[in-house]
Amino acid sequence: MRYEKNQILTVEIEDITSEGEGIGKIEGYPFFVKDTVIGDKAEIKVVRVKKNYAYGRLEKVLVPSPFRVEPVCSVHKQCGGCQIQAMSYVRQLEFKESKVRNNLIRIGGFGTDEIDRIQEPIVGMDEPFYYRNKAQYPVGTDKEGNPIAGFYAGRTHSIIANTNCSLGSPENKKIMETILSYMKNNRVTAYDETTGKGLIRHVLIRKGFYSGEIMVCLVINKSCKRKGSENHFLPLQENLITALTRIKGMASISVSSQTEKTNVIMGKEIYTIWGQDFIHDKIFVRNVEEGFTLQGDGITFAISPRSFYQVNPVQTEKLYSLALSYAGLSGKETVWDLYCGIGTISLFLAGCARQVYGVEVVPEAIEDAKENARQNGIRNAAFYVGKAEEVLPEKYEKEKIYADVIVVDPPRKGCDKECLETMLKMKPERIVYVSCDSATLARDLKVLCGGGYELRRVRAVDMFPMTVHVESVILMQYCGKEKN
Repeated sequence: MRYEKNQILTVEIEDITSEGEGIGKIEGYPFFVKDTVIGDKAEIKVVRVKKNYAYGRLEKVLVPSPFRVEPVCSVHKQCGGCQIQAMSYVRQLEFKESKVRNNLIRIGGFGTDEIDRIQEPIVGMDEPFYYRNKAQYPVGTDKEGNPIAGFYAGRTHSIIANTNCSLGSPENKKIMETILSYMKNNRVTAYDETTGKGLIRHVLIRKGFYSGEIMVCLVINKSCKRKGSENHFLPLQENLITALTRIKGMASISVSSQTEKTNVIMGKEIYTIWGQDFIHDKIFVRNVEEGFTLQGDGITFAISPRSFYQVNPVQTEKLYSLALSYAGLSGKETVWDLYCGIGTISLFLAGCARQVYGVEVVPEAIEDAKENARQNGIRNAAFYVGKAEEVLPEKYEKEKIYADVIVVDPPRKGCDKECLETMLKMKPERIVYVSCDSATLARDLKVLCGGGYELRRVRAVDMFPMTVHVESVILMQYCGKEKN
């Protein structure tokens, strides 16, 4: 049967894509439908037809899925940030666990029995809302000319007004309402992407969940100039700063100058206009199953507006504690931590290793890592600026620095080919791979296991409830059996 645009059909949703779209089939022909849940019987309108599949728009849920729940957020459909908020949390965890499993089998080429034998239960959250310690609000103007802030609708730059995101910190609402009220009362303009005019572009908010410290950084379309001994940032007047400082926990207010026409949020210039340059937070190493602390006082991190720091501190402790457990350190090992950021995993490892070396391409992150090591009194962690695929071969081949264990936590694109090749040359006894994309993870594991490694443990960690994203921790052991 041939389907046509605007045709009204009834489908039953059997599965969802990795991006959260429901999949329903009619006589084997698949339809992808946003905002549906596995188990829904839905009425859809066909919006695009391809040779082997089509896209449909949800018109009506005829019979709701047993996994469908009432979303907490009233604008979750328009926003697109919480792709699966209408699905029960138990079913979300099952979906994410299956996503990792299926990618390892389909892309990695691992056997079903092998994965089922070594995959451990996903690590979920007791409270899967209000977990983000970082928010970036674009600022714009509504049809009446009032300033608004919220989040971009999926795949657009159209702002959905919302100052009370159900994933963010509760303080965000008061902070954003304070800023928007100030803008309206003082006729401070929001940035317009089309014209390149307007002052306020974005607002970055960060919170230390353990410390309670809050940071606000206003990204402005204006060069920041110094006058005398003080920073001068007209027209950001004193009453805005005063109002923000009344919010409990406020520790740092800064501005970032971004005058380029770009999608990059932060500018190169950042100036603190009140309080500290950093906020602080603490992460503890815990036993994931029992919840008790393994390392006494935890590790304190200084976090700047630019710092990479995991956005879910509750799950970060579980993720990094798993990575440390998988590393199996006795205190005698030399460990390399690739793509180390501000040293979060490195400093966890240092408490149980002889020596840790961290590598990161962002110079500011390495400076933060060194400072974090100094503040925590950690002396057996050294950090290098550069690409992992360049620093690792140089240190291995020229300086003969080996590794007993390598921990790798790459960006979504996975490891570079040269990085994988160097790991295979170094032949560490164990590799712990922390991944935010199970598809590129599976691709890289295929290479590493083809070069003599064997999968020993697999576990997903839900760092981003209500979204389709999931982290994974993998343990590989060197066995010396290369596959052709």
